[in-house]
Amino acid sequence: MLLGGFEPFTVSDFPGHPAAVVFTQGCNFRCPFCHNGGLLEAEPTGELLEEEEFLAFLAKRRGLLSGVVISGGEPCLQPDLAAFCRRLKEMGFNVKLDTNGSRPRVIAELLAQGVVDYIAMDVKAPLERYRQLTGGAGDPATISAAIALIAAGKVAHHFRTTRVESLLSDEDISRIKALIPPGSCHRLQPFIAENALAAQLRPQPKSPPRGSIDQC
Repeated sequence: MLLGGFEPFTVSDFPGHPAAVVFTQGCNFRCPFCHNGGLLEAEPTGELLEEEEFLAFLAKRRGLLSGVVISGGEPCLQPDLAAFCRRLKEMGFNVKLDTNGSRPRVIAELLAQGVVDYIAMDVKAPLERYRQLTGGAGDPATISAAIALIAAGKVAHHFRTTRVESLLSDEDISRIKALIPPGSCHRLQPFIAENALAAQLRPQPKSPPRGSIDQC
């Protein structure tokens, strides 16, 4: 696993679990509103986190942490993701996956092996604007397949959208909501402008979510 770093403790990223968050290195999207630009390149200039170092940290936190969030970057680009999830499960941790939905086959593998307990998928835009808002990488058919797969799975999940006022209109948000199957949650999350990938977005103030949880 290529790991770009980790946060040792969170109570807000994994519903019901005090957790650590580990960030995989490398992403296939180039969303202008991304605030984790240091995790985009698969071969960064900075130092990577050793997998065994992170696992050793977790071993010392048994009883204090009950979950691990695998975020990114895009975790599903990592060829050994399933094996990594399995190790976490064997250590007694619940596993949450944050994903952009670009690798539904990997998600299907994780679900089939029973190595994830929760999935949060970012839905970046209406399908017709997906390539525009992901740097040309977001395939609408693939995104639709991932949404359907996650919604039909047996694990807890939610879908989420970063609301950037200058990029997504109210009509765009309505179209995104229409993509979410009945029975699944869709959350609007605030845009953090300070470290946005696109320089022209950085001066914007933090926008509050319009209804934190919809369609639950």
